[in-house]
Amino acid sequence: MSILDHSLAPRVALLKPTAVNTILADVRRVQATGASIVSLMRGEPDFRTPDHIADAVVAAVKAGRTGYPDNRGEIGFREAVAAKLERDNGVSYDAGTEILATTGATLGLACALTAVVGDGDDVLLPDPIYDAYHSPIALAGGRSRAVRAPIVQDRFELPVDALEAAVTPATRVLLLNTPWNPVGTVFRRDELEAIAAFVVRHNLLLISDEIYETIVFDGHRHICPAALSPELRARTIVVNSLSKTYAMPGWRVGYCAAPAAIIQAMFLVLQQSSRGPATFIQDAAAAALSGTQEPTLAMQREYAARRAQVIAALHAIPNVRVLSPEGGFFAMVDVRATGRSSNDVRLHLLERHGVVVAHGSAYGPGGEGTLRVSFASGGDNLARGLERLRAGLSAL
Repeated sequence: MSILDHSLAPRVALLKPTAVNTILADVRRVQATGASIVSLMRGEPDFRTPDHIADAVVAAVKAGRTGYPDNRGEIGFREAVAAKLERDNGVSYDAGTEILATTGATLGLACALTAVVGDGDDVLLPDPIYDAYHSPIALAGGRSRAVRAPIVQDRFELPVDALEAAVTPATRVLLLNTPWNPVGTVFRRDELEAIAAFVVRHNLLLISDEIYETIVFDGHRHICPAALSPELRARTIVVNSLSKTYAMPGWRVGYCAAPAAIIQAMFLVLQQSSRGPATFIQDAAAAALSGTQEPTLAMQREYAARRAQVIAALHAIPNVRVLSPEGGFFAMVDVRATGRSSNDVRLHLLERHGVVVAHGSAYGPGGEGTLRVSFASGGDNLARGLERLRAGLSAL
């Protein structure tokens, strides 16, 4: 028996590799044969961070803003977050007590779950959903409970009757993502109001992951659930980051907004493992939130063009249809009519056609029969990837 058998904490057994890391292992295997690979998988914007944000971080460093930050978040950044939430989302938060700076949305979600989920508590998750939610729920002592989301008229939906069927006496939290990764649904006001009534009816908390909020299409509009009513605001933890909106994934800066008592609990969790984003990073993030939003609008227009490119490239392939996304930069491709599993199709595309996509079943049983195709990267990469993807799907 190895010493490691005695040394590893039991909680490690609860953790699973993310879908991206599992797929990357297959990619490395195929690349080792010398094959050419084009990836349409990752959710990383290929835009440069806008110049005025880069200029702000240089100015902050030159001004000596390199010491430890306020562990709760620099007040200038928190004030910029509060102003942004009021301006863009129509909901008011106190910068001093109701906002927390985090090193990206990943840490924000972990802090939120650790602060509000107890041992044995259930967390409701739409199925399919971003797979990296499951492990922090488990680390917090909770249990993920899937709510199957059907495809209705080429759109994934989250019916209240499915939520009612999934709720248990142990349910504590509903975790929502809008725009919804991986499926591209942007919840309408009437849908959110029905979900809000469910949350209140069962005395739940709502964690709202809103990192794709600005990437919406065809007149769809992101609605922050906390803005729906004072009662829902009192139950909601808003989680966001600047990674997608401002093309800042490597900067690792995000924020959470919630009632003061919840933020204080999250702050206690956060300070055990993080000093928060660097001071100069927070200064630049404040400039991003407070400055011109034209670069964000330009990126949104480019994503819309890429989305149209994906839909056109995969049009009229037998037994294949694109579920046109309402938001985000992923398109779900329905391959159920081929009669093959989504993972089988993914491997066929990788091994025989050199194109990387994610299989829908990686995001839960509700994603079976679909593929997630990313258009976060455009240009030649997207064109070549779509050419290979079309050839591979046509060969099915």
